[in-house]
Amino acid sequence: MRMWSLSTVAVLAALTTAAAKPGPPAVRVSKPFAGPKVNGGTVSMTVEAGRIVLTLSDEVKDPKTPDAHWQIVDSKGRTYLLDRMTVKDDRLNKKITLPEYVKDVSKVVIYCAWAEANLGEASF
Repeated sequence: MRMWSLSTVAVLAALTTAAAKPGPPAVRVSKPFAGPKVNGGTVSMTVEAGRIVLTLSDEVKDPKTPDAHWQIVDSKGRTYLLDRMTVKDDRLNKKITLPEYVKDVSKVVIYCAWAEANLGEASF
C-alpha cells in the first residue's frame, strides 16, 4: 500500500476543488439588429442557474409601437412569443430570463403583437 504525505493530499484536494468551481458565465453576443424600427444594437446571451438570460445593449431603443414583445426562434425554427418589451411607465424591459422549455436561441426578434410585424431581429 502506498503512503501519501499530508501535503500531497492537500494539493490533490485543492486541485479537485478548483476544477469543480464553475467559471464565469460564457457570454455570446448577437449580430446587430436589423429591421424597419430597430436597427443597431445587439443582444447578449448568458446562462444563469441553467436558464438562458438575454440582455439588450444600450444601443437598442424603444421601437415606440403599441405592443412590442420579445420573440425567440430556436435552432429548430420554433418560435416563442414571450414578455412585453415595454413595461410600466413606458420603460424598455432590456433583460429577460427565458422559460425552462426554451433550450437554445438562434434569433431574437422584437415583434409588435398588435400589428403582427417584425420590428427588428438579430441572430447568433
